[in-house]
Amino acid sequence: MIAPRRFLPSIPSLLALEAVDRLGSASAAAGDLNLTQSAISRQLKQLEQQMEVDLIARDQMRMQLTPAGANFAKEARAILSRLAQASIKLRANPDGGSLNLSILASFGLHWLAPRLKDFVGKHPGITVNLQTHNLPFSFDAGTAQAAIHYGSRDWPGVDYLPLMPKHVLPVCAPGMLQGTLGSPAALLDYPLLHLETHPDSWEQWFALHDVATERLQGMLFDQSSAMTQAAVHGLGIALLPTFLAEAEIAAGRLCLAIQDAPVTLGEYFLVWPPEYADDYPLIQFRNWLLDQIAQDQTQEGS
Repeated sequence: MIAPRRFLPSIPSLLALEAVDRLGSASAAAGDLNLTQSAISRQLKQLEQQMEVDLIARDQMRMQLTPAGANFAKEARAILSRLAQASIKLRANPDGGSLNLSILASFGLHWLAPRLKDFVGKHPGITVNLQTHNLPFSFDAGTAQAAIHYGSRDWPGVDYLPLMPKHVLPVCAPGMLQGTLGSPAALLDYPLLHLETHPDSWEQWFALHDVATERLQGMLFDQSSAMTQAAVHGLGIALLPTFLAEAEIAAGRLCLAIQDAPVTLGEYFLVWPPEYADDYPLIQFRNWLLDQIAQDQTQEGS
């Protein structure tokens, strides 16, 4: 339910407030919005009268917002940004809408991207816009409506759709080892590559193989793609998800460091804020993801 009209300021007044807060003066705000300085002042005065709150500290030589005004401007900036994004999406996709999806780079590139053509073919009116992230973020601070998450259910304030477990394999450049190693403990004699976002992955892997470890060190990377390239060039042994490792092995760029079955470290999820749960593009994308996962499971079992 929308609040009563008296609580809804006009867009021109919010734009004026945001510009003054961002630029620090009425003259700069006027230039930014292609208005006169007096028009900016009128908008701010009307906003103060409507809200019945002082937004401008008028005892200052330089126009400055009160603490209440600065906080309100911050909220207005976020709302105006979301409204602008919604307008762009509406104009670009008048038939089916769009979904702003934040993805993990390796998952998006190697698992999702090759399949998206199928989604586009089945839902030509929906556009999926992709952006990348490494860590959970606030949906309020950006334009994403959903995200791919890896790990556990530790992203606050979202709904979860479990996608698949993350199976990993230890891999290295073909010339790094004289054949595959005979035991998990033997990997400790070689440089191990680590991800900043999951620095304890090797510790988890060794624990699952009953190998005691202490403070494992090695090169640290912020992206799986960079770590993969380091492994390809012989800089160490990497733990990669099977969908990435198997592709690199098939291309001859990497090989197994040890003949061992993949182990599971965490799970992939689709997450979204509850207020987006009924958005048509997100509903269709969730259903499509479930179909893709079911097809994968059928292929693995056949």
